[in-house]
Amino acid sequence: MKLHAITLADGRILEVTTAGNPAAKAIIFHHGTPGSCTTWDKWLDVVEGQGGFAIAYSRPGYGTSTRRVGRSVIDNASDIAELLAHFAVTSFVSIGWSGGGPHCLADTTLPGSKAAMSIAGVGAFGEADLDFLEGMGEENHIEFGAAMAGPATIEEWMLENAGPMAQVTGPQVIEALGGLIGQADKNALTPDVAEESAAGFRHALVEGFYGWMDDDLAFVEPWGFDISAIGQPVELWQGDDDFMVPHAHGQWLASKIPTAQLKFVAGEGHISLGENKRSEIVRSALGYLA
Repeated sequence: MKLHAITLADGRILEVTTAGNPAAKAIIFHHGTPGSCTTWDKWLDVVEGQGGFAIAYSRPGYGTSTRRVGRSVIDNASDIAELLAHFAVTSFVSIGWSGGGPHCLADTTLPGSKAAMSIAGVGAFGEADLDFLEGMGEENHIEFGAAMAGPATIEEWMLENAGPMAQVTGPQVIEALGGLIGQADKNALTPDVAEESAAGFRHALVEGFYGWMDDDLAFVEPWGFDISAIGQPVELWQGDDDFMVPHAHGQWLASKIPTAQLKFVAGEGHISLGENKRSEIVRSALGYLA
């Protein structure tokens, strides 16, 4: 893997990792909330091992990426457009996990998008036919309640809660995630995976919590594009032991995106889904670029 610091047209820096030989075809990875490009290290290895070119990045405010105040989900697509141009990518598939799900779907608005794959991706807030918080752990109810109350309230929540996550260790991850994970995820969080997750959280918050805060604010506002207008293939991977993004979100997205295929996997959670289905998801993504 290679680490890059890409300067965008407005002067902001995006932290980016790549793997494989640069090519006109690529897989773009969107991390969760909170997260960073390091979330995808194992995935980038799999893409490279299967002969592909992979790009992962840290959304504004995460890792060493410059914050973009007031960003919406669709705003992020303009950053991706600049990344694609930087690496001379003309055809791509977007993969997003959790909070990265809406952002990978936003990429379908860009030229060269061949498909999008959302792994336990969150649905849209404020829709009459989706109870956004139903089935989520209590921690999410409190966090999103703060986001709904506005920037000052969610910033106060971050000041009280982000610090421990910025210093979390592997042995502390299961306790830190509390009611947001079920048995499938606890089983998936072996010592090695837990340490990788902890390192990812620490790096995501290395320069502060504003990326996390800005994600939360973006998720309680309109995404800025019409998912019913998506014409590319969309795969929605979802488990039923998920208390961060309950499977109702995947079902709702499948009902709204005309090209969607719901890949429901019984017994999988928010973390275990990616751990257990990584190679299969990468193979499918590369298939859209074949």
